[in-house]
Amino acid sequence: MLSEQEFIRQIRQHQKIIHKVCHLYADKPEDREDLFQEILLNAWKANSNYRREAKFTTWLYQIGLNTAIAYLRKTKRNPMQEGLEDVLQLPDLTDDPTEQQFSALYQAIGQLDKIDKAVVMLYLDEYDYTAIGQLLGITPNYVAVKMNRIKQQLKQTVQQN
Repeated sequence: MLSEQEFIRQIRQHQKIIHKVCHLYADKPEDREDLFQEILLNAWKANSNYRREAKFTTWLYQIGLNTAIAYLRKTKRNPMQEGLEDVLQLPDLTDDPTEQQFSALYQAIGQLDKIDKAVVMLYLDEYDYTAIGQLLGITPNYVAVKMNRIKQQLKQTVQQN
């Protein structure tokens, strides 16, 4: 278990992990904010069980992914009405080609199922197949197979758009 000060310090240092999870699992800014708060709350609740056997970042990823998947299940059962911004579909005003490529990649990743999203996110954060497998409860060989399939799927999706 971390002290309150140490927990806050670790969260501040590694909050990008939570933002990545939120960005991949929630489409709207307000949903991302809700999910961010939910992950923080669950991390704080789980702090008493943190035994430092795994790195803090690995532990935080696991809390974040589990929370995001549960959040998705909950929101799919209780769909909300479309907001005005969804109906209007405001255009993306960014002209930066790099930002557009980044956005296209995130949109393609967003179309993946929840486990594939997690695999890609962990891979992009340079986790090896063994660590990804441990986090998701699958073998490293299966992670490698999934990554090959995911790469092909992402390539096709980005080329179509």
